Amino acid sequence: MFLPRGTICEQFLSVTAKMMRLVFLVTILLAVGEGKHVGQVCNVNDLKGLMDFKAGIKVDTSNRLAKWFGYNCCTWEGIKCDNTTGRVTEINLAGLVSSNDFIFQSQMIGSLSPSIALLSSLEVIDLGGLIGLAGNIPPSIGLSVPNLRKLYLYGNRITGPLPDSLGKLSKLEELHLHENMLSGAIPNSYTNLSDLVQLDLHGNMLTGPIPHKIGEMQVLEKLDLSDNLLTGHIPLSVSNLTAMSELYLDTNYLEGVIPFPSISGQLPSLGFLRLNDNSLTGKIPLNFGYLLSLQRISLANNKLQGVIASSLGNLSGLTELYLSNNYLSGQIPNSIGKLSSLIILSVSHNWIQGPLSPDLSSLQNLQTLDVSFNHFNFISFPKWLATLPSLSKLYAAGCGIQGDFPEFLRTTPSPIQELDLSVNNITGSLPRWLGSLTLLYYLNLSRNSLVSSIPASVVSLQHLGVLDLHSNKLTGSVNEAFKIGSAFLDGSLTYIDLSDNEFSSSVQLSEGAQTEQRYINLSCNHLEGSVPTNIGRLGSLTTLDLSNNKFGFSLPEALANVSSLETLNLQKNHFTGRIPRGFLKLRRLKELDLSDNLLVGEIPEGKPLCDFPRSSYDGNKDLCGKPLDPCKD
Repeated sequence: MFLPRGTICEQFLSVTAKMMRLVFLVTILLAVGEGKHVGQVCNVNDLKGLMDFKAGIKVDTSNRLAKWFGYNCCTWEGIKCDNTTGRVTEINLAGLVSSNDFIFQSQMIGSLSPSIALLSSLEVIDLGGLIGLAGNIPPSIGLSVPNLRKLYLYGNRITGPLPDSLGKLSKLEELHLHENMLSGAIPNSYTNLSDLVQLDLHGNMLTGPIPHKIGEMQVLEKLDLSDNLLTGHIPLSVSNLTAMSELYLDTNYLEGVIPFPSISGQLPSLGFLRLNDNSLTGKIPLNFGYLLSLQRISLANNKLQGVIASSLGNLSGLTELYLSNNYLSGQIPNSIGKLSSLIILSVSHNWIQGPLSPDLSSLQNLQTLDVSFNHFNFISFPKWLATLPSLSKLYAAGCGIQGDFPEFLRTTPSPIQELDLSVNNITGSLPRWLGSLTLLYYLNLSRNSLVSSIPASVVSLQHLGVLDLHSNKLTGSVNEAFKIGSAFLDGSLTYIDLSDNEFSSSVQLSEGAQTEQRYINLSCNHLEGSVPTNIGRLGSLTTLDLSNNKFGFSLPEALANVSSLETLNLQKNHFTGRIPRGFLKLRRLKELDLSDNLLVGEIPEGKPLCDFPRSSYDGNKDLCGKPLDPCKD
């Protein structure tokens, strides 16, 4: 039942609020009567606002709020006051607490009290990165705190819309509300913030268009609206942001053409531009050559068409260029070879054709080159690739490479750290000199026609973290792969995929191995014998796929010790005996397939085993119990 205005209930609440304010006033008068200096007593509204904020916090791992007691809030940790007026001007309670001795990530769990707007002289509110701070942004901040210059509420659990009233904070210089759960549209009123230098709203759930008058924010230097749900076109007015140095609009649903710059001289300070992961169409603007301050450009994962603008060669300060996953065609323009500062060039997953221009050999600082999945149809690599003095990461998957493993990789000026030559037609053997690539971390040679065994020299690759050789015709033993890193205390191998080859024999793990492997796939080979009992030592393993082999004997009880396991595929082998009851300890298991083996007896009753479908157990003639048919007495 709703009571009409002016009822006894409403009058009671009004009197109660007045009584509370009177208590604060009496407190101050008593303090003065006891001889305390008035500067030692907080302003009534400031004290109430701070105490209400404290009351809204249920957990404070930094223990800062526990020290908030007494009447002189200006001495409280995280609080600053004006020496003349005694009013609170700053609240600094960021989650990252640092001192001379340590850095501590703290959190505050609770709700942001609307009473924070009672601190009407605030210039700085820093409650960023507290992780557990929830509630809405009080609209009253925009109405009652006119001197606010900096508002940091990032990295929390703030929900609800962006208050339109924040657009009234005429002195606001920095607004950081990123990495929350804010929703709704960006208010048009924010374009009235004429003193705003930084606006960061990334990592929320904001919808609707970018305000079309965004270009009126003439002193704005950083705009980050990335990782939201924004739609519509990029406003043409963006070209008017003369102070802009960082513009991040990536990971949204923006569409249409890139509208800037329209003429020379626009966006003269723009150094970092991310428009990737949208639905942008049209061509890369030829006028991009006017953006002479650009250092990093990412236009990846859009629907851009046409040739790569040759004017990009005018950007002498460019260090990173990401154009992958578009519909770009033609050749990489010769002018790209003039980018002497370029470190990363990524043009993968386009329709770009060869040949690669010899002018690219001038890229003396190029460290990463990704030309994968284009229409190059390399018969062999360009010889000048072997002369690039800084190249350490080469990705050339799906480029039509033929013949033996490229010999030039043996003697590159800079040691190769990452190499992807997958989905080509490389034939012959894995070279023994692979072991000489001592800094190699990532090696992907999958989906080729390699026919040798794994060279024993690979044991020397102590830094190797990812080894992917699946879908070749490799033979012999897989055990050399498992020795990588095992012989070294700092072994880093975490990902092994040797599936769909012709490996045979049994699998052995070194007794002294201190492995951190998270992914092992040996499926579709001719492996036999038992699964090593020391597999239980792989405490970080999340995926194990041994399916479509000739493994036999019982399922290893030791697998129950791999508590991190999420995927276990053992189907189409010759495993016998019962399913170990210890498998009930695999609480993180999301995918299980034990079908088409020789397992018998009752499936251990309980989660997670009972949650999987019949298909996970089918093809075991003498297996019974939920989810299969009940066991017969």
